[in-house]
Amino acid sequence: MGSIVLLDLMGGVALLLWGLHMVHSGILRAFGPDLRLLLAKALNRFTAFAAGLGLTALLQSSTATALITSSFTSEGLVSLVPALAIMLGANVGTTLIVQILSFNIAALAPILFIIGLIAFRSGPRSRIKDIGRVSIGLGLMLLALHILMDTLAPAENAPGVRVFMDAITGDPVLCIVFGALVTWVVHSSVASVLLVMSLAYAHFVSPYAALALVLGANLGSAINPIFEGARRDNPASYRLPLGNLVNRLVGVVLVGPFLHPIADHLQSWQPDLAKAIALFHIAFNVATAALFIGLLDSLARLLKTLLPQRAPETDPSRPRHLDESALETPSLALVDAAREALHMGDHVEIMLRKVMTAIMTNDRELVDQVSRMDNSVDRLDEAIKLYVIKLTRGSLDDREGRRAMEIVSFTINLEHIGDIIDKNLSELATKKVKRRFQFSPEGAEELLAFHKRTMDSLRIAFSVFMSGDPNEARKLLVEKAALRNVELAATERHLDRLREGRPETIETTSLHLDVLRDLRRIHSHICSVAYPILDAAGEPVAGRFAELEPIERLGTSTHPGVSNVGPS
Repeated sequence: MGSIVLLDLMGGVALLLWGLHMVHSGILRAFGPDLRLLLAKALNRFTAFAAGLGLTALLQSSTATALITSSFTSEGLVSLVPALAIMLGANVGTTLIVQILSFNIAALAPILFIIGLIAFRSGPRSRIKDIGRVSIGLGLMLLALHILMDTLAPAENAPGVRVFMDAITGDPVLCIVFGALVTWVVHSSVASVLLVMSLAYAHFVSPYAALALVLGANLGSAINPIFEGARRDNPASYRLPLGNLVNRLVGVVLVGPFLHPIADHLQSWQPDLAKAIALFHIAFNVATAALFIGLLDSLARLLKTLLPQRAPETDPSRPRHLDESALETPSLALVDAAREALHMGDHVEIMLRKVMTAIMTNDRELVDQVSRMDNSVDRLDEAIKLYVIKLTRGSLDDREGRRAMEIVSFTINLEHIGDIIDKNLSELATKKVKRRFQFSPEGAEELLAFHKRTMDSLRIAFSVFMSGDPNEARKLLVEKAALRNVELAATERHLDRLREGRPETIETTSLHLDVLRDLRRIHSHICSVAYPILDAAGEPVAGRFAELEPIERLGTSTHPGVSNVGPS
């Protein structure tokens, strides 16, 4: 009997957690950018409190709110006092769904399933489809609560189960610790409190033990952000999650000694234990918010003193914009990945400028700098691709999927450009330095002009990548064809100088032609950004630009796990 009850209980909790996940993910997909904008506009503690309450009431996850707010705080978008106020509001907001579900509304579950199914199957992913996901998630939560109630009711008198529950709920401190541990494991105070309500309704735990478990659930929900939202290399990132934990801990310490009289008064006022627990849950968080809303300045000063801001590291290979908390909002995560790709592009642009200077001036130090920068480009490329792969594990619509692949393709081509610069152009620069060669004035002028046009195209490619403008993309491919003609003309002029027997031309002939070839290869990779843009616009790229090399269109795979080579 005990094992069957435990299995049913675990199944009901799993269903409850999955319903919470569907509500959370559906809200983020439907309204994620708007919700983040709401947080970013939190200018004072009271608007911040309201923003945190509203956001968490929708997301049903104070942990998610904490992670989003932590990322804003670390980027300087929200100062510490409003951020702490957001968390006070989040703690209250997460109680609202518990209050609603404390009423007997299980009969609404089939209606929510029907509404959610119709909305979810309404076609391509849209806000209506995401709201359908939310409706199905709410229905699953109601169904899970109904399963928990039905499972626990007949097991009330089972001796084995009774002994087990008495053992873990006999001591109030143990109840608080157990409630915090369960909440930390399941990452949801909503699920923990709803489970406590089910246990109390079936008389598995006393009212006193149930309130202690609720205190533990509130404490446990403040632990997750410390491990997930803070960066170990910067103590300041712990300020917000630690401040929220202090708020919860002080509240537990103040309320804990008075649980017996509180339980007695609640029972006399509200005989329904499930509703009484929901009322205690919301009252505890409202009282904690009222206590700390005026003390946030002092708390913020203390946290800043204990956890100073570490000076930013100058590691150029470290990603700047890849926010893990944005992964649940695809539109925002794609923007972060695109920004990081531009950061990677800045490195490539500097490498291309420095390597040409090294070739022209015989500067060995610049060659060493280029080699170090290529290592940074490789690490950024890896970080961006891993980030996009994490993003594509969720459900993306067609437009988001295409954008994800455009970003991967762009970074792959940037990485190839970095390799050409490091493995080819840097080697040519080193050879020229060792042999003390000098280009003829005409040859140097041709190479510099070719390099300038390549740099100009790289900047246009950055613009095309961010804007998706078909007109600019078309200009890139036209420039590609024109630059091939420029290469042929420069080669002809070089051969003319060879026929004239000019000494500097004879000794640098292979260097000159190799530099032209590598710059042309780089330009081909640069132009590859245009193909997915023109494909999406319905341009007949293959027909209109038939003279261009088709291999450049590699790198626009439909899956980030496919290794693409781009132009060669």
